[in-house]
Amino acid sequence: MINKKQYGFLLISSLIFLAALFASHPALAASGNHSANVASTTPWWIWPLVLFLVTFTMGIVAIPAGVGGGVLFVPIVSSFFPFNLDFVRGAGLMIALSGSLAAGPGLLKRGLADLRLAMPVALIASVCSILGAMVGLAIPQNLVQIGLGAAILGIVVVMLTAKKSEYPEVRKPDALSIALRLSGIYHESSTNQNISWQIHRAPAGFVLFILIGFMAGMFGLGAGWANVPVLNLVMGAPLKLSVATSSFLLSITDTSAAWIYINKGAILPMVVAPSIVGMMLGAFVGAKVLAKAKPSRIRYIVITMLFLSGLRALLKGFGV
Repeated sequence: MINKKQYGFLLISSLIFLAALFASHPALAASGNHSANVASTTPWWIWPLVLFLVTFTMGIVAIPAGVGGGVLFVPIVSSFFPFNLDFVRGAGLMIALSGSLAAGPGLLKRGLADLRLAMPVALIASVCSILGAMVGLAIPQNLVQIGLGAAILGIVVVMLTAKKSEYPEVRKPDALSIALRLSGIYHESSTNQNISWQIHRAPAGFVLFILIGFMAGMFGLGAGWANVPVLNLVMGAPLKLSVATSSFLLSITDTSAAWIYINKGAILPMVVAPSIVGMMLGAFVGAKVLAKAKPSRIRYIVITMLFLSGLRALLKGFGV
């Protein structure tokens, strides 16, 4: 059970988050004035400061809720901050990339992330993420906002309905997974056992990673929310192996898409720097909260935040 002190901490974090959003949105911060006029008269240093507070709170709730920071960052910041959507998507990729680069080598070293499983999936997802980034930067932003809103609402449905399987039953691997030798053994430290695993339905999984990679590049979303269910529920990889391989996979997929945004000048340090610092510091606090908080409660808070942000992005795309 989470105690009163932790409830107070989460409440304060939520109030900081709401206050930062209130301050960041010109229409809320000063009713009766046009947002462009307010944005032009706001000191430039206000935005990085408010962005740091918002991303710090995102980092706190992202870890206990089991989601990546990128999937929270893009819809919330694009909906409530006066930044160009291209800059927000570029920063979202950099946030997801920084987290995966920090975790990936250690997961590989401990044998939790499987390189043989990650490489064919990474090849598919990274190529599609490049295509997604090119398409996302070429089409009108209102269409991207509509697509982003629809994608976030779809993520909400996935988070509400997707189940997890610690050790999925794979009776017989398919021909493609046998040809690619997608099987192995990893050591489960919690039970001190060596777990043998193999996968099935590899063609269906690879097709889904085409869509995942394209969405990651087009919307700047970290794809951990989709990688894990596909690896675990569709292809039959053990849950812990799926989570670890997904973290490593993001470092390849997001790097490919990030280069397109860098080449197009869509990486703005004033947005990226406070966002990464805030998210990382918040993640350290969130890891401590995770030890005693109930992840299910925080997860529903995050789902509510995503639903409201996705709905706002959809309405914003339609000019409402």
